[in-house]
Amino acid sequence: MKIVVIGGSGLVGSKLVAALKQQGHDALAASPRTGVNSVTGEGLADALAGAEVVVDVSNAPSWEPAAVLDFFQTSSRNLVAAEAAAGVRHHVALSIVGTDRTPDIAYFRAKVAQEQVIKSSGLPYSIVRATQFFEFLGAIADAGVVHGKVVVPSALFQPIATDDVVSVLADVATGAPLNATIDIAGPEKAPFNTFVARRLKAAGDARPVLGHPHASYYGVPIDDRSLVPLGPARLGPTGLDSWLAKAS
Repeated sequence: MKIVVIGGSGLVGSKLVAALKQQGHDALAASPRTGVNSVTGEGLADALAGAEVVVDVSNAPSWEPAAVLDFFQTSSRNLVAAEAAAGVRHHVALSIVGTDRTPDIAYFRAKVAQEQVIKSSGLPYSIVRATQFFEFLGAIADAGVVHGKVVVPSALFQPIATDDVVSVLADVATGAPLNATIDIAGPEKAPFNTFVARRLKAAGDARPVLGHPHASYYGVPIDDRSLVPLGPARLGPTGLDSWLAKAS
């Protein structure tokens, strides 16, 4: 099966391409690095020729509110139009758990707009919403530094390993379209600050980590319902300790 991965040169995309190839599929990494630009349309028709499935795991180059909204709307509109012309039978998109519950985050608003384009396209689709990745806990900590201390939210958090995200995406991409949205998350749910503290400790980082109910997440306050699944979800098998052991 030919499966085109939009954003196939990034963290998730490159892992997904490798996993699909290992399963015997003809997986194509499509990104500006490989001459395929979903925003301008460059190389899109050639990349999608003969494809049965498209998986969009692309990321916006700018998170400025207007720019990120334009990226996801334009890219998704170009993709679904090109897929319809090429006879693609399944569009899979990676989104974010809680993206419709925190509209004050510009990136989340843009992902909601992306989902709306997909749902209204008439194409068979599957949307996979994932929680935050373990891989970004260090960067989140760095962004929360105040006077030498790491101050992050104390709201509930349920991060996931990217390898587990890739596993679900590969499963969904090679299956029948869901025509629905599913949530995926890590196996552990705990206050945000505890995950960050465990990540820093494992890295030998002695900075104190403080959880505060009013600390922001990308500039916006969150609560216990903001970033975790509120209903049924597929849980990845990898806990933070296991991931840290492999990452060290």
